[in-house]
Amino acid sequence: MKTIRRLIYGEVFSAVLFVTLAFLALFSFFDLVDQLPAIGRPGMGEGYKIPQAVTYVALLIPSHLYELLPITVLIGTIFVMTRLAQSSEFTILRTSGLGPWRALRTLLVTGVVFVVATFVVGDYLAPWADRTAQLLKARYQGNISVGQTGAWLKEKQTFGQFAVNVNSLTSEGSLQGVRIFEFDNQGFLVSLTKADTAKFVDAGWQLEQAQRTEFKARAEPSQEKLERQTVPSLRWPTEISAEMVSAAVLRPDRMATLDLFQYIRHLDANNQSAERYEIEFWKKVFYPLSCLVMVVLALPFAYLHFRSSGISGYVFGGVMAGISFFFLNNVMGYIGELQHWQPWLTAALPGMIYSLISLTAFGWLVLRR
Repeated sequence: MKTIRRLIYGEVFSAVLFVTLAFLALFSFFDLVDQLPAIGRPGMGEGYKIPQAVTYVALLIPSHLYELLPITVLIGTIFVMTRLAQSSEFTILRTSGLGPWRALRTLLVTGVVFVVATFVVGDYLAPWADRTAQLLKARYQGNISVGQTGAWLKEKQTFGQFAVNVNSLTSEGSLQGVRIFEFDNQGFLVSLTKADTAKFVDAGWQLEQAQRTEFKARAEPSQEKLERQTVPSLRWPTEISAEMVSAAVLRPDRMATLDLFQYIRHLDANNQSAERYEIEFWKKVFYPLSCLVMVVLALPFAYLHFRSSGISGYVFGGVMAGISFFFLNNVMGYIGELQHWQPWLTAALPGMIYSLISLTAFGWLVLRR
């Protein structure tokens, strides 16, 4: 059985690697074509040329790899199973003792390897690469911002609460266009602090050229109700970290699982809606497990009977199944957010649907034959 397992492992890993490289080459080509109009454009700066565009495209590869792995696992495994069935090799393996459950366990072992690979890429490599790519492009295109007013964050402290507005994030990771609104525990505005730039320091932000305005709601009629001052450098103690600002500015699906969890706790502690980020968190948890679903879905193809020209049709069907899973996984997040479903159910539903299809196909085509 060791020889049989080594044969199946080698065939599946080789096929998945080949399909993954083919898809990554295609996606990278499209990304490079998309960057060609920006090369040498005045608004992008003089330094954005072919090497910078190629570097930017290369940094997008881990994100594409994370999205494509379940699909390429399905396509590669279907190709191996159908080829073994067409050449009658799988029939020989069955007569050698490879029963349905043993074949399923063998494929599940390969699926676990792909689960680990998907988790590592999506939780460590892709967030770093995507953040680096966005900051690289921001160096030439301009600062990263969200909408017309930038990103908004909220924080509760012992003696009040703060609403923070960050207009943009620079390529060096510093903040631009910072506004900090301070409220007391009764909800009255206490002060407004503005700063053109700010940077992260230990347990706080360092505001440069800060303009602070204090509002004295209970001042005497003879006293000024506003007090303004300009401070060259002002340190604001806060627990809002660089990862939290990046979460508000960059795409949440490109964050690591731990960073998403910490940001959700921050939003909950400040009575802010975290539904979108909770869905993304559970998608990060369940998405790598879809590789197991894909290898189970591919196993029944080994028990079909093929003509000499029938293999391409089944491989095409595998491609369509993988693409449909990708679209369902993305669309389900929007539907769940609109319908206010449980975040874990929204994230797990595509995998549950395809798991049901996989087990049904396995029971009908494998166990009943």
